[in-house]
Amino acid sequence: MAKVLVFIDNPGQALKKASLELLTIARSLGEPAVAFNGELHGGVAEALAAYGAQALYRPSAADLDDYLVGPKAAYLAAAVQAAGATIVLTENSAEAKEIAARLGIRLGAGVITDVVAVEPGGTAHKSVLAGSYTTTANATTPVAVLTVKPNSITPEPAVTGTAPATVTVDVPETAVAASARITSRTEKAASGRPDLGEARIVVAGGRGVDGNFGPLEDLADALGAAVGASRAATDAGWIGHDAQIGQTGKTVAPQLYISAGISGAIQQKAGMQTAKVIVAVNKDAESPIFEIADFGIVGDLFKVLPQATEEIKKRRG
Repeated sequence: MAKVLVFIDNPGQALKKASLELLTIARSLGEPAVAFNGELHGGVAEALAAYGAQALYRPSAADLDDYLVGPKAAYLAAAVQAAGATIVLTENSAEAKEIAARLGIRLGAGVITDVVAVEPGGTAHKSVLAGSYTTTANATTPVAVLTVKPNSITPEPAVTGTAPATVTVDVPETAVAASARITSRTEKAASGRPDLGEARIVVAGGRGVDGNFGPLEDLADALGAAVGASRAATDAGWIGHDAQIGQTGKTVAPQLYISAGISGAIQQKAGMQTAKVIVAVNKDAESPIFEIADFGIVGDLFKVLPQATEEIKKRRG
């Protein structure tokens, strides 16, 4: 049976949905283990057991987060060797991709990014050309490193689960000594809204908002939704780049996706077309977004959204 190592980096108080997806995929591929970095809270430990992790690898150095990604890649390489893993699964974030690339160099491993599904034999499926095609890829090296897009599968706990045994992995001192140190951090202000990648409802705006995300934020707050954006909106500086949805941004798969002032170009569709229900609001009846929308409203978002917000608040009392 294949040994599969899942890398989980600083989850905080609870595992993210993306991490639960990785653990679910790992069980379908073989015997799952976790290479963990950060503080291990009780809820996280319980989730690791519930989702079938059979071993938990921890770094000997407690200060990996004081450096850029080099020491994390070195630790993960050591964990792969300690576990005897042939498949490594990580998230698809920019940092995780860089760690995967460095890991590939250290181990001489094949690296496949932007994966949306993995077959039991290790064959990876990638969504390419803005979702127009799905390709398959196999790493021919002894170890394969896969970065998996979030919302690729539905997380499922193991039928039975026990607390995994903890193993300490030595981090090479040379890896730490040769890495750039982080000298300061600025904490991002919390919005109180759910994480964009895991939200059940997303309200997204594009060029049509003309710099004013106020009506979208009001609607999102009324629905308990996350706020997203197209690349045009983030490039214009109207909202942070961490809100970008699309081919070069985040992939979301909410139960409800409300698109306001977004034309629906193919690059944007790539990040949201798997939403269960899509509602589009746009003044242009010919916008491509209406081709995939379940419900479409041809109208001014600055008139439509406030009415929707008012009605939702009224019905919720």
